[in-house]
Parts: sequence; structure tokens; C-alpha cells
Amino acid sequence: MSEQEQNKQMNIELSEDVAQGIYSNLAIITHSHSEFFIDFAGMAPGLPKAKVKSRIIMTPEHAKSLLMALQENVARYEANFGKIRQVEPGNKNFPMNFGTPTAKA
Repeated sequence: MSEQEQNKQMNIELSEDVAQGIYSNLAIITHSHSEFFIDFAGMAPGLPKAKVKSRIIMTPEHAKSLLMALQENVARYEANFGKIRQVEPGNKNFPMNFGTPTAKA
């Protein structure tokens, strides 16, 4: 490993409770002039309410970096496992029969 590669590495600590993760099947994204808010929630079939489990707040620059990282990782995933099937809200096969809420900041 070159010296330049060593300088780019980060030491990231992942505690045991955070490593367990939080399941989310719904993300609500809103923004203001200076920040993006991403609320991760869990929605169950037949229940009218979703509970937000986690909120991430980031700058527009970091939000764009996240977008690019997700695009790159989805492309890698599809290269390895095949195209991800998308089911449109309103489709009778859509799991839980709900759409993404519209949010305004």
C-alpha cells in the first residue's frame, strides 16, 4: 500500500448496538436551504402510521456525495446480482400498498 493510500484511510468505530442496524422500508426526504433531512421509518401493512426510527441531517454537499455513492453501489449490486426490480406504488403487487409521502420544506 502506497503512502498516499494510507493517508486516505479512515479509522471508523462501529459500536455493537449501532452495528445491529435499524430496519427501514420507508424514507422521507425533505430539505431546507442549508440541510437535507432523511427520516427512516418502518411501515407495517394495515397500519395507518409509520414510526420514524432514525433521522439523518446533512449538508447539500454531503447529500450529493451520498447520492453518488448509492448510485455507484446500486450499479455494482446489479452487475453482480442482476437488475433490481422496481414495483410502482398503486400496483396490486406493491408490498404494503403505500406510496412515498410528498414533503415540502
